[in-house]
Amino acid sequence: MPKTNFIVGLDIGTDTIKLLVAQKNQDEELEIVSQIFQQASGIRKGVVVNPEEVSIILKKILEKVKTETGKKIDSVYVNINGSHLFSISSRGLVSVSRANRRISEEDINRVLQAAQTFSLSSNKEIFNVFPKEFIVDGEKGVKKPLDMEGVRLEAEVLVLEGFSPYLENLTQAVLNSDLQVLDRIPSPIAAAKSCLTLKQKELGVAILDIGAGTSGLCVFEEGDLIHLAVFPIGSANITNDIAIGLKTNIDIAERIKIECGSCLISSNRLSRKKEKIDIGEEEPLIFSQKELVGIIEARVSEIFDLVKEELKKISKEKLLPAGIVLTGGGSKLPKITELAKKELKLPCQLGKPQGFLGLEKDPSLATVSGLVLEGVDMENEPQKSNFNPFKGKIGSKIKKIFKIFIP
Repeated sequence: MPKTNFIVGLDIGTDTIKLLVAQKNQDEELEIVSQIFQQASGIRKGVVVNPEEVSIILKKILEKVKTETGKKIDSVYVNINGSHLFSISSRGLVSVSRANRRISEEDINRVLQAAQTFSLSSNKEIFNVFPKEFIVDGEKGVKKPLDMEGVRLEAEVLVLEGFSPYLENLTQAVLNSDLQVLDRIPSPIAAAKSCLTLKQKELGVAILDIGAGTSGLCVFEEGDLIHLAVFPIGSANITNDIAIGLKTNIDIAERIKIECGSCLISSNRLSRKKEKIDIGEEEPLIFSQKELVGIIEARVSEIFDLVKEELKKISKEKLLPAGIVLTGGGSKLPKITELAKKELKLPCQLGKPQGFLGLEKDPSLATVSGLVLEGVDMENEPQKSNFNPFKGKIGSKIKKIFKIFIP
């Protein structure tokens, strides 16, 4: 097969597996070549629990792409998800090695490696490291220390860790479908790539990616990622609560959520409104709007409570000027932004993927489109001649800890 210039994002979600194929046109704009969505199985709460089952689905998706494009896909940027993911801050310190005290690329490499030198819990591994700032002779806030003069160089980094068996399951599922893994990127970071602006990241912003089985939170300040957390609650939990509360099956509950659901009642008149849903041969299901909203609001508020706790940990509760951006399929619930403002006491808006021609502005596509955009950045990195510890050659080694190929 001829080599393509396709950039491919693979979002392995709890409910749906999405594959997005894009390429640049003559104007250097990203165009969608193919997008395939397939019902998922073998995945629980964002974690691959059955790699063989997932591989079978991926092979079917790849056959569809080959039929649509006439070309074989051989490599992808894939998401990582699950509540086993977490972040910690770490600091490294080295002495500048050159006699003239000029900071070299080697010094920057050494200090970033030193920041990763700490004991890990059993079965945990570092899969990504994001530099936040460098400190030269006690002077903080340095972004590009190369060629600066100093004696002592420190680096403040955010280290992302995960549970090794889950990370291995994900990797094997992709490799077994005859794909190369170019990078593994946490779902909320990918969603942030497609939905957040540089200005929002500079001011201070959080993105909450609400999927079916998980909700992922990322916080940015001064352009840097400062926190990441994933909660084992998503929109599927809302569906389950509706099924229990209204005593109906899951399929009907999902339909009720989509057709009648809301996070808030807009008026007293609507609170008394009765809804009637045809459920086939049985008697129609009748319920009040107030009852349904009560179920949905309670579960969504629980997600926001978890967000508040994470923001408290990093002293950012109510202190993000650019507020919170909601994305993911679960963010499409009516009035969810109003509930977020009420609960989190922050500005709130819905995040939709940007930067593509021919892609629907759908919050549920935030992660998969962000994976493609991350891929574009990574593939452009070798073309940059000026050294940048965040995005250049060194950045590739730190932000992309590994690059896995088919044996």
